[in-house]
Amino acid sequence: MTDFLNNRCENRAGGAAYPRTRLRRNRRWPWLRDMVQETWLTPANLIWPLFVIEGENRREAVHSMPGVERLSVDLAAAAASKAAELGIGAVAIFPVTPSAYKSDDGRHAVDPKNLICQATKSIAASVGDRIGIVCDVALDPYTTHGQDGIVRDEYVVNDETISVLCDQAVNQARAGATMIAPSDMMDGRIGAIRDALDAHGYQHIPILSYAAKYASAYYGPFRDAVGSAKNLGGADKKTYQMNPANSDEAIREVELDIQEGADMIMVKPGMPYLDIVRRLHDRFPVPIAVYQVSGEYAMLKFAAQAGALDEQKVVLESMIAFRRAGASAILTYFAHDIACWLSE
Repeated sequence: MTDFLNNRCENRAGGAAYPRTRLRRNRRWPWLRDMVQETWLTPANLIWPLFVIEGENRREAVHSMPGVERLSVDLAAAAASKAAELGIGAVAIFPVTPSAYKSDDGRHAVDPKNLICQATKSIAASVGDRIGIVCDVALDPYTTHGQDGIVRDEYVVNDETISVLCDQAVNQARAGATMIAPSDMMDGRIGAIRDALDAHGYQHIPILSYAAKYASAYYGPFRDAVGSAKNLGGADKKTYQMNPANSDEAIREVELDIQEGADMIMVKPGMPYLDIVRRLHDRFPVPIAVYQVSGEYAMLKFAAQAGALDEQKVVLESMIAFRRAGASAILTYFAHDIACWLSE
């Protein structure tokens, strides 16, 4: 090794080009770094999740997610209008359903006057087609047990749940949803929902399938935000959400959902599953979304509050990581802040 280095030094002293290739040359000036940058982030890549509550001019802090609030329908519409002004691609609506409307079978999911439909109508009237409205299809906001589907003998049943999910999706499309996002992880629900939407004249409404949704420990703050944590209690969702140890299974899940008509597929959570995002991007010619979930948000937020991290820098770096891995769309609670940062 010493002889090798000595020879290299002699060649360099004698005028030989060493090293001939210098990758640092393209990093020398800001204009050049920008010119050769491979991955870009814009507000259009972002989807902003909004938690909606009953009432007017009401907001409630989500203590496990600093900076995130539950908003009444009127404030949610105002937030969506602001998001449209910032160029954010879409908002995703999650209702905080009052306990009085919850039941074992989640029947309130198909009520045209439920919170998600009220919010969708209000936002659509406020923003028109300036921003997308993504509606979550699953029963957990409406069930007394907190599961995403109907429970029989302590087991979430598949086919009976799908029947309700189809009605739920059509209900949301009638209210003005411009994208339907089934997050329930029932087998075969994408094809059934596609058929239901088409049969009711909503052939133009795309489906964003939570195709690779893992039974993750990162969802805790979200369940606090929508009020389903107490309903779920000590139960879990491992009989239908994916095992975090599995990667090949995600390929099968996504392939089936694409065959059934999914227009875009979702990986959830985000940062711990970048390998899944990349594998899917390399394999399937469909847009990929990724969800930077509540636990990821909380970790970054609390670390920044403690002075351990620079919030803006680490958040933007995480966004670039999602884009670099192959995600076209990113659901993140930082969406509003990111859009503001990008406009500075």
